[in-house]
Amino acid sequence: MEITDDDGVRTVTFDRPEVMNAFTPEIAAELAEVFADANPEELDAIVLTGEGDAFSAGGDIQSMAEREENTEEAYERVTETFGRVVEEALSADVPIVAKVNGDAVGAGLAVTAVSDFAYAAESATFSCAFVRVGLIPDTGGSFLLPRLVGLRTAKRLAFTGEFFGASEAAEMGLVNEVHPEDELDAAVSDLLDTLRKRPTKTIGLAKRAIHENLGRGWREAQDYENMVQSQAYDTPEHEEGVAAFLEGREPDFE
Repeated sequence: MEITDDDGVRTVTFDRPEVMNAFTPEIAAELAEVFADANPEELDAIVLTGEGDAFSAGGDIQSMAEREENTEEAYERVTETFGRVVEEALSADVPIVAKVNGDAVGAGLAVTAVSDFAYAAESATFSCAFVRVGLIPDTGGSFLLPRLVGLRTAKRLAFTGEFFGASEAAEMGLVNEVHPEDELDAAVSDLLDTLRKRPTKTIGLAKRAIHENLGRGWREAQDYENMVQSQAYDTPEHEEGVAAFLEGREPDFE
């Protein structure tokens, strides 16, 4: 992976174009660390994209073929790599933007789903392709897909491994927006400009509340929301937002 920082944005580029940016466990562990290290004092957002014509073709099939492990060893490997990607992405204190420049297959699709925003090129294709190699959706796929696209659509994708285009991905809620290839960078740049103007710490609190409450009953969820909101009230960002509103100016969130 190539990691660059510019004006509060950390860009992670999957850079194995010769294998369509396929993930190895080592790459997944590195990506998890990027999410874990995200500091809202320094960053406004993380952008994920791919080198060449693909976003990511998912798990590296060659490394799968060479793997020798029992069920217990597989559980430990998956938990510490692709499973940790999900844990760190959902709890990261800054928003994550998937700039899907090309095909997003298997874990590539799941990483798109786990991101907070996903903008796709018109030419991108998607597949929940795990079933094609005798696997179930991982990297959060079994948890997140039903919540994004609905139960029956998630089953269809998981059971068939069918390929579908960017426009259908947008219709089902897997991606936010679809743009021509030559306009994708500008669209993501506009989103990043908006995020830079917002209080990153507050976004982190909102993200935590939304994700923590996904599996809660409404009473427990409301109590957790109340707790996180009380933390937000006690921040410089809230104080600045209120002052700016009363003074008729744009807030200056550092």
